[in-house]
Amino acid sequence: MPMKIGNIEMLMGPHQAGGPDNLEEAIVGFIDKAKKRLEVAVQELDCPPIAEALIRARQRKVLVKVVIEHDYLREAPSLKDPSQSKGKHEINRTLHNQLLRANIDVKADYNTSIFHQKFIVRDRKSLLTGSTNFTETGTTRNLNHLVMIHNANVAKIYAREFAEIAQGRFGKRNEGHDPAPKDVTVSGIPVRVLFAPDHNPEMEIMKQMAKARKSVEFAIFTFSNSSGIDDQMILLRKVKIPITGAMDLKQGVQSWAATKPLAKAGVKIFTVAPSHQIGKLHHKLMVLDKQVIIAGSFNYTGPANRLNDENIIILGDLESQDSASIKNQKKLASYSLQEIQRIITEFGKVYSH
Repeated sequence: MPMKIGNIEMLMGPHQAGGPDNLEEAIVGFIDKAKKRLEVAVQELDCPPIAEALIRARQRKVLVKVVIEHDYLREAPSLKDPSQSKGKHEINRTLHNQLLRANIDVKADYNTSIFHQKFIVRDRKSLLTGSTNFTETGTTRNLNHLVMIHNANVAKIYAREFAEIAQGRFGKRNEGHDPAPKDVTVSGIPVRVLFAPDHNPEMEIMKQMAKARKSVEFAIFTFSNSSGIDDQMILLRKVKIPITGAMDLKQGVQSWAATKPLAKAGVKIFTVAPSHQIGKLHHKLMVLDKQVIIAGSFNYTGPANRLNDENIIILGDLESQDSASIKNQKKLASYSLQEIQRIITEFGKVYSH
């Protein structure tokens, strides 16, 4: 069952890999409750049940708008006979065509870097975001999270971003530099949203980490040694703050990865390899002092900060003075921590430099 605090829900999965929540069912259920409009920004869509939910919404006269990554819709190199395409991403193209035939407004981003968003705005009242791509592997094999927030102020923040994306303002082609959205309090929990590249999420993560006094725990797909976040972790280790994290093995052993310098600084790192049960560790998740959650689509890399289209959502505030709010923040954070610990225990292997 998801962890629910008022109008905030945190989900960890997939259940096929031992997680507590069914990610595909959650996304489909979120879409099925739409009454007026859906604004969907996602890197990849190859999951038929999710596409079918969008089509059902359109058949209910819901206004449905979708922006996806262009690279999954084309063949490279080009085929001599494109009518016979049976390539790796043929399911993406098939579902794309089905959405178009259902009279759904679908745009591709044409960003030379990565359109890496994963969010839905429902009726301008509810938001779904997180690390989960709307794919079969994303919802059934890769370790991922979702955040749902039922609050019009938060939903409108993402709706404004979607409007910019739909106009072709994304990644390094974004001609605007919008100020960061104002913080919102939902069910007593402070919520902060930032988008890359406008709002420099990397710096915000570093600022949040600088407030930590007890612990930093994370699960991350890609973590480069040039992100700045690794430098902040090394500084925290110098003042003896314990840091524990899980990384995807294939990304963590790359020459550019932060794995080795972090391990040398005393960060406890566990690598997670693909297996018959899981594909990737795909989270972009951090918990500070067992109270503040940093979630969303943002990997800890330079391109994610400068070039890609991304979002982070911060749930909680280490400077909060309200005891009831702190209690709820910690309760929500505990759900993420339980999943990070489960990943380490069931799939992790101690990294040794």
